[in-house]
Amino acid sequence: MRAVFMGTPEFAVPTLQALIDHHQVVGVVTQPDRQRGRGKKVQYSPVKETAVKHDIPVYQPERAREEAFISELKALEPEVIVVVAYGQILPESILNIPKYGCINVHGSLLPKYRGAAPIQWAVLDGEKTTGITTMYMEKGLDTGDMIDKAEVVLDAKETAGSLHDKLMVLGADLLLKTLEQLENGTAKRTKQDDSRSCYAKMLSKEMGHLDFSWPAEKLERWIRGMNPWPSAYTSMNGKTMKVWDADVIPYDGEAEAGTIFDVTKDAILVAAGENALALKEIQLAGKKRMQVQAFLLGSSVEKGTRLGD
Repeated sequence: MRAVFMGTPEFAVPTLQALIDHHQVVGVVTQPDRQRGRGKKVQYSPVKETAVKHDIPVYQPERAREEAFISELKALEPEVIVVVAYGQILPESILNIPKYGCINVHGSLLPKYRGAAPIQWAVLDGEKTTGITTMYMEKGLDTGDMIDKAEVVLDAKETAGSLHDKLMVLGADLLLKTLEQLENGTAKRTKQDDSRSCYAKMLSKEMGHLDFSWPAEKLERWIRGMNPWPSAYTSMNGKTMKVWDADVIPYDGEAEAGTIFDVTKDAILVAAGENALALKEIQLAGKKRMQVQAFLLGSSVEKGTRLGD
């Protein structure tokens, strides 16, 4: 199938590679190059890096609705446009170009978790399962008719990062299956039930702040859902401390939420709004991530210390 691919981050790369391996990719559309890092060096998106490696023409419009870009897209005569985390809402003038439509590979089991951060919110909300949905794109945000789904069960210690890696591979496989269905005329078209939808808003750095008045179960999910970005954090003795791993433990003592009530050889025990957290892996500002067991070999932590003060 003659295809154009539109995507930007690492999540989109396996799907692009699968498309390259099994179909004719005549163009790749990605976000413009941006300055990143301390040195403000201009960097290609992961999708552009893949396209360049395979000598595929790359298009990087500031706005996908630019008339000049739409004319270029039409000239490519794609039979299908595959979209994975591109970063812009497409106008109808693009959606109507390909014979088989614009097909989106989305990181949730729609209609749940429409929006920018479906993977993170599945972890934050404590979902037991999530997955990938392929769908026909329309003007709304992730509201198009669904074609197919693939499901994955979340591990007890699933992080947003580990789930991201599972879903980006699953998405590539499902896309190939979906394109086969489109070609042989067996692709189904299932409308989404809007009453079952929810919006997965984009994360911000501030959202990583841990509020110890929350139940320990929610705090533990927050730590996993914010890993690797923006990361969950609090402060200890005036220094910012990221928390990378923690376990929920039962606690019915009298310590106030956020107070360290015990320190064992491998954990710092902190009271929460309900039950407690055993912090297992932390990172103080300017220091490396380390297991609490290793941290305690070179640092002392006093009982009664309040986190977040």
